[in-house]
Parts: sequence; structure tokens; C-alpha cells
Amino acid sequence: MKQNNIVLEKSMDFAVRIVRLYQFLCDSKKEFVMSKQVLRSGTSIGANLKEAMRGQSRADFCAKVNIALKEASETEYWLELLYRTDYITKAQFDSIHDDCTELIKILTSIIKSTRGDIDP
Repeated sequence: MKQNNIVLEKSMDFAVRIVRLYQFLCDSKKEFVMSKQVLRSGTSIGANLKEAMRGQSRADFCAKVNIALKEASETEYWLELLYRTDYITKAQFDSIHDDCTELIKILTSIIKSTRGDIDP
């Protein structure tokens, strides 16, 4: 993960969208519990990837990327719950969920290629 790092850029762009979603949920929907959860997990993805860049070993790098993947999966859960409880529209959900799914696929690929695993 060097130079123009696509996954770092995508995770930062995603975090910005999550912050804006949080602001929308608090300001417009007066929703403070789930919005805080999605804020925490959605912004943690990039933070863990940034930390992985300074991993002390290949195993440390993998562990941090795996944490980022877990946070992305948790974010996906909160997004689905926000949609199913009518806090966000289908269009809002589809747009941000697509970004989340893309991050999950990229992170899974990084973990597989770094470990050399066949299974996820």
C-alpha cells in the first residue's frame, strides 16, 4: 500500500460521506444513537488502514486491515438498519452501501493477497 493509495483515498471519501450522513441524521432526523454507531465504525475503516501502513510486520499489517474489514462490515449493518427503520431512503442507502460494499471487496482482496489465503 504505497504511493497513490486507492483504498486509502476511497476510505477517506467514504468517511467524509459517513460524517455528512451523521450530520444529516442528527440535524434532520433527530437520530443520535445509530448515527453515532455508523459514524464510529464508518470513520474507523480509514483510520485502521492508515495504521496498517505503519505495520511492524506483515502479520501486523494483516491484523490492522482485518480490523478495517470488520469495521466496514459493522458499518454495513448500521446502514441496513438505518434504511430498514426509514431513517434513510432507498436511494441514499443504495449510494452509500455501494461504496461500503466496494471497500469490503477491496479489503478482502488485500487480506487474501497478503496472507496468500484461498478462503476469506
